[in-house]
Amino acid sequence: MKKNGSGLSLRPLKLPPREVTTLGNGLTVTVVKRGPLPLVAVRYITKAGSVFDPKDRFGLAELCARLLRRGAGGQSAEALNESVDYVGASLAAWAGEDSFGVGLTTPGAHFEPMFEVLARIAQQPDFPEAEVALTQRRTLAQLSNGLDDPDDVADRALVTAMFGDHPYGHETIGTRAHVEAMKREDVVAYHRERVVPHGAQLFVVGDAEPAKVLKTVERLFGGWKGHTEAQVSLPEWSKPARAGEVVIIDKPEQTQVQVRIGARGVYRGHPDHFPLTAMNCVLGGSFTSRLMQEIRVKRGLTYGAGSHFDQMATAGGFIVSTFTKTETVTELLDVALAEVAKMKAKGPKAPELESAKRYISGLYPARLETNESIAAAMADMALFGLPDDWVDQYRERIAAVTPQLAAEAAAKHLPDRDRTIVLVGNAAQLAPQVERYGRVSVIPVAAIE
Repeated sequence: MKKNGSGLSLRPLKLPPREVTTLGNGLTVTVVKRGPLPLVAVRYITKAGSVFDPKDRFGLAELCARLLRRGAGGQSAEALNESVDYVGASLAAWAGEDSFGVGLTTPGAHFEPMFEVLARIAQQPDFPEAEVALTQRRTLAQLSNGLDDPDDVADRALVTAMFGDHPYGHETIGTRAHVEAMKREDVVAYHRERVVPHGAQLFVVGDAEPAKVLKTVERLFGGWKGHTEAQVSLPEWSKPARAGEVVIIDKPEQTQVQVRIGARGVYRGHPDHFPLTAMNCVLGGSFTSRLMQEIRVKRGLTYGAGSHFDQMATAGGFIVSTFTKTETVTELLDVALAEVAKMKAKGPKAPELESAKRYISGLYPARLETNESIAAAMADMALFGLPDDWVDQYRERIAAVTPQLAAEAAAKHLPDRDRTIVLVGNAAQLAPQVERYGRVSVIPVAAIE
């Protein structure tokens, strides 16, 4: 146990030793031998996500990810699922805003055959026509069902209100019109052009000998070819597309209102990450935060209120998220905006900040307890260009945040006028109440789909 300059006692926390190799096709392989559990976690990650979706095919990366397990290398979805389930393994694929990934967790005794399955779905998906159509129907059903969830509607509407036509301006799942328009050849082309070995990362963590793992990786991934030169150059994003506006998503049957306040935040790995993380823990990042105390505890306006920085590769948002009754929405907005303004003007108090730093430092080791979480942490470091000591020094950097640093970060990054408000509820009742917060726009909930 050691103490840093702020007096916090911290147990040493380090990522295990790593062996890193780059194959001839440009795939970087990182192997970590870690026990004692006889499990191995694998993660393939590449810079191909929803920002690469064509303008008329929002959701293409997500659809591609959902289809990887639906038939590959001549094996049906049922055969693939059976082989994975039989040994107690798990296999998944996903698309984020900036990345595309495939993950595997398997008992060490079955590493090689399960790794063959991962290699097959990553490199040789068949995209059967029937499976493409079925996955499209399931995605469309999910979009439709989401309209019944005000929380989901608010989050989707906020993304568009924040980013507009920017490549970050749509959810990874896409939109109904775009998903309906997709063809098998769209998915095939996306996979060929974006899911490639060159520039990608493969992480293997767990009960496996590095030399044997590397031999298996070379056998199964060494012959894979693919290299894309067509990178997306993301435009600058300085403020919400609908800054200064109030966007109401009309759900007339709602008696409660989902509330989102969004503004410009920071990209992943920003130099102010640690002061902002500690400051936001005081503002809205914990159950004892100012927003919770002022909105829930003192006034009983909601059951939950919080704030967070949503960070992506080149941009990010600051978001306040809560809900309340229709008749108390202006009181809640006044309190939330006042608390953000107060934090922007003065920063956190020293005792609040010390408590927040202890809270963050206490929770952080739990994020690195499993092989999967270590593989995910290393993947994030590679994807976002984070320094090699990001994990090892995370708590020390949190502990080093002073009230002055936190106040400076709050003053620089918390919003004043350039923010947008999204409300999901009865527009006829809400619109007259919220005109003083900015120009009001009403959007039917069906338009969110």
